Amino acid sequence: MALLLALTTVATADQARALAQRLVQARLAACVQLQAIESVYRWDGAVQQEPEWRLLIKTTEAAWPALQAAVLDQHPYATPALLAWPATHASEAFAAWVAAEVDPNAPG
Repeated sequence: MALLLALTTVATADQARALAQRLVQARLAACVQLQAIESVYRWDGAVQQEPEWRLLIKTTEAAWPALQAAVLDQHPYATPALLAWPATHASEAFAAWVAAEVDPNAPG
């Protein structure tokens, strides 16, 4: 079973918490870590610098299509950054926990 780490950003702590809660409750993520950051980027032809919140999402490759759809559907940005990469090394216990938490057939 392949684990993924996914990343997105939102503008506020409230948006980050709400999105993280929805993803974990829907069993699309086992855990979402939230971190305040500052981003510098070009948008509409001008360089912007804004505070943001980064969400590091722990999930599985099998859950990725549904997670991607949920994030893109619920994201407050017109063009959200949403990236994922394989977690090629993880402890067996952690990998099993992630898999169990994103299992749509799991109780609770």
